[in-house]
Amino acid sequence: MKSRTISSMIVAFLLLLIHSSHSFYLPGVAPQDFQKGDELYVKVNKLTSTKTQLPYSYYTLPYCQPKQILDSAENLGEVLRGDRIENSPYVFKMREPQMCNIVCRLTPDAKTVKAFKEKIDDEYRVNMILDNLPLVVPIRRLDQESPTVYQLGFHVGLKGQYSGTKDEKYFIHNHLAFTVKYHRDLQTDYARIVGFEVKPFSVKHEYEGNWNQKTRLTTCDPHAKHTVVNSNSPQEVAENKEIIFTYDVEFQETDVKWASRWDAYLLMSDDQIHWFSIVNSLMIVLFLSGMVAMIMLRTLYRDISKYNELETQEEAQEETGWKLVHGDVFRPPSNSDLLCVYVGTGVQFFGMILVTMIFAILGFLSPSNRGGLMTAMLLLWVFMGLFAGYASARLYKMFKGTEWKRTAFRTAVMFPGIVSSIFFVLNALIWGQKSSGAVPFGTMFALIVLWFGISVPLVYVGSFVGFKKPAMEDPVKTNKIPRQIPEQAWYMNPIFSILIGGILPFGAVFIELFFILTSIWLNQFYYIFGFLFLVFIILIVTCAEITIVLCYFQLCSEDYQWWWRSYLTSGSSALYLFLYATFYFFTKLEITKLVSGVLYFGYMLIASYAFFVLTGTIGFYACFWFTRLIYSSVKID
Repeated sequence: MKSRTISSMIVAFLLLLIHSSHSFYLPGVAPQDFQKGDELYVKVNKLTSTKTQLPYSYYTLPYCQPKQILDSAENLGEVLRGDRIENSPYVFKMREPQMCNIVCRLTPDAKTVKAFKEKIDDEYRVNMILDNLPLVVPIRRLDQESPTVYQLGFHVGLKGQYSGTKDEKYFIHNHLAFTVKYHRDLQTDYARIVGFEVKPFSVKHEYEGNWNQKTRLTTCDPHAKHTVVNSNSPQEVAENKEIIFTYDVEFQETDVKWASRWDAYLLMSDDQIHWFSIVNSLMIVLFLSGMVAMIMLRTLYRDISKYNELETQEEAQEETGWKLVHGDVFRPPSNSDLLCVYVGTGVQFFGMILVTMIFAILGFLSPSNRGGLMTAMLLLWVFMGLFAGYASARLYKMFKGTEWKRTAFRTAVMFPGIVSSIFFVLNALIWGQKSSGAVPFGTMFALIVLWFGISVPLVYVGSFVGFKKPAMEDPVKTNKIPRQIPEQAWYMNPIFSILIGGILPFGAVFIELFFILTSIWLNQFYYIFGFLFLVFIILIVTCAEITIVLCYFQLCSEDYQWWWRSYLTSGSSALYLFLYATFYFFTKLEITKLVSGVLYFGYMLIASYAFFVLTGTIGFYACFWFTRLIYSSVKID
């Protein structure tokens, strides 16, 4: 009886799983069909500005509210991005046009006027969502052949002057002309939403008599078929001057299918420039890489052949070049445990980026799944702690280290600790501005649980496994007494060679970096992960090759202290990344507020630090492989 009960429970559980697999879908991935007359609920998202970079909740401004404000469920990435998705009083009926619907009437006081004026000054945009599609404003260029450009959200208002006056006034966009585009199935007559556009207007609405629920506007009347077509008589934002919020809804049938509805959003920038830049960068880097590889292979082959031939002859008494330092080249460096920590962290970062890009290329991290990219990166970072611990412990044991637990702890805590410290300071600044971009306490607690509850234990597990493995043996024996390093030429100075080494890896990514920075700081979508993956491969190749070349020159000049220099050589590209971010700030952005500037440089400092860890680890492992290869290829007595 017991076995029959257990088997029936298993069958029921499997049936439940099958049922849930049919009913579960990623947000924005499963299409939703609407019949004529079905209600469509518009949701509101944060207010955003490229001038302040501080998002605010929609209802921080006294806009029209529904009877009860309800928050939509948000994932970790959405909360960290500052998204606050709530319901709104805008409700449509599928394929039933509406003209001049009155939403509410507002008589602003001094505080309300000040709030609106501040947001208009800072060029804030209102973001809305319908069926998981963000609201866009279509801007048609003068050139008819050019495609329509779409901007996310509409401005809260604008500044201007009445004709004949010089006083600058503030005007609010209080009339919204929505256009919902849909694709209809001819057989079932069901429709799917494929576009959500708006044209905002500022209109000083007028009406006769006293205001009541049945009041008809003279400026916008559905009965008289009189609608808003321009903003010739705009609505000024001033104390005790009433504002009436209205909207129109138009439905347009289109040939665009549901699967292609995001194309207009993802092709906002001029892709021809992108193509040209990427191909140009690819050709230059491949050409340089080919030259470097040819020189290195030919020079090394000749060196190894010469050394092996001389070693067989008795007259070869003196060794020269890189072979001369074979007794010191694998001597553990100073602060070797810190190097192990950084290498382990770099492996963690490399694994996170690689897997994230694979998921993105396969389409799992579509912009329709808001916050999905950031959530995936955080979770992958946590689980890649296993490889971080393994890599740091393997290297630590090769350096004859014994306290692997201390190294594991530093690997688990140091990089996230530094990043978290900067993040907490920035979050406190955002909190002080009362922005929705401030991470709530609950989310902060969840991040700490992910860090100490999952990441740290996984780093310890990886370290335990890595330390239990037998230590890697050096291809040559290390002398007991370190050799004196001769005086180096000026061009082999560590600082000079490290700074030179970072130029080529940065050159491989700086064009793509422009598009990434634009998408982050100018509120645009970035979904060209195929290009990004190609650039990532180029970055790996250039980091590896430039580090190997400079390491070879260093060893030829009888300087055997290559461990840290190999890490810093390619890692110095992070310095150029930060300098480029500074250049971008002053040339492309219009940020004027101190807090916004601190936020920008704080986040770019975190990004540059992460880039340093990533590129440094790539260069280190390339150099590590190279030195082991060349010293195991020659005969040494």
